[in-house]
Amino acid sequence: MNKKEANEIKKLFTPTGCAITRICGCYVDAEKNKRTELKEAFLSLPEEEAFKYFTIFRNGLSGTLGKNLIDMEFPLHTETEGGTQEFLLKLRDSQLKDDALVEEFYEKVIAGYDYGENYYIILNHCAYDIPAKSTDGIEMFDASDFVYEFIQCTICPVKLSKAGLCYNSETNVIENRSRDWIVEAPDTGFLFPAFTDRNTDIHSLLFYSKNPEQMPERLIDELLGCIIPMSAKSQKEIFQAIVEETLGENCDFETVKNLHESLNEILEETKDEPAPFTLDQYQMKKLLENNGASQEKLEEFDQRFGEGEEGQKTAFIASNVVNTKSFEIKTPDVSIKVSPDKTHLVENRMIDGRPCIVIGISEHVEINGITVRPISAEKTMEPEE
Repeated sequence: MNKKEANEIKKLFTPTGCAITRICGCYVDAEKNKRTELKEAFLSLPEEEAFKYFTIFRNGLSGTLGKNLIDMEFPLHTETEGGTQEFLLKLRDSQLKDDALVEEFYEKVIAGYDYGENYYIILNHCAYDIPAKSTDGIEMFDASDFVYEFIQCTICPVKLSKAGLCYNSETNVIENRSRDWIVEAPDTGFLFPAFTDRNTDIHSLLFYSKNPEQMPERLIDELLGCIIPMSAKSQKEIFQAIVEETLGENCDFETVKNLHESLNEILEETKDEPAPFTLDQYQMKKLLENNGASQEKLEEFDQRFGEGEEGQKTAFIASNVVNTKSFEIKTPDVSIKVSPDKTHLVENRMIDGRPCIVIGISEHVEINGITVRPISAEKTMEPEE
């Protein structure tokens, strides 16, 4: 799924675009006991409650594609009878009206979700009559050929509100505030099936993780059976290792600076594209070749840049491996951050026989908020004898 498709589905979780038919929920305590459950036609909920659920469902589709929102594919064996994908299809096709299936889903979540506190499992079912689009991209709501039927699951932490004082308007006094259990924004969830090319894709789903570096691997493996792609952090670490190894002796200051400038240019050119720019093996090799990698090292790169688990091709989402907000230079004692479009101000020079980082500065310089005068040319001149 791309950004436009995710945003199109988010519009269904609003009062004007609502396509939710049914909602089910299960509140689980820290000992994994089911405390209470909800099973309702969504439109029967009080308006204020429905609005709160809209916010939760939209949050379950928020964040950055490739980082918080991750496309996951089902291996073939999960689509056979008794497989995880087949179970999710049954759940979707039941429109959440089969109590036994819903209860089985809760049990699977509780068994696979490692979370030591209270949480709320929410399931919703939607039927979206997909509007056709004209050649100029305008939606034609009276011309629909397909219905996208899907379920969304969100898992929300439930935490005790903070202790404090409050004003009681009835008694007109300041008093101790009653503490209650608050359903917070989701930290995990998924959308099934995926909405790919604006249509149903039963072979994949869109997974949401508030913290992409703490993926619930056991839940994904046991409940969904999907292949987990590399995390954003792992992509960055592997990318850095490949660059260092492939450039070898050519991995110097100017080369790496040029490489990052090239990546930032690509990201700037593709920023309006709905799908994040991905570096596959060919593009990665071209990037390294254009930035000083030797032919011998490039051959080693071809051998190293192989396939991941389950035959997945290794690929990096460009925004995960390069910082678009700053260009950072670190030594053991000093850290320097520069705007990516100002890297030309930073140079690596030999001064008095020592390698130095030189930064070109303007007339305005501050040190801890204090404006200082830059050193003048006269002060750098040697005194005459």
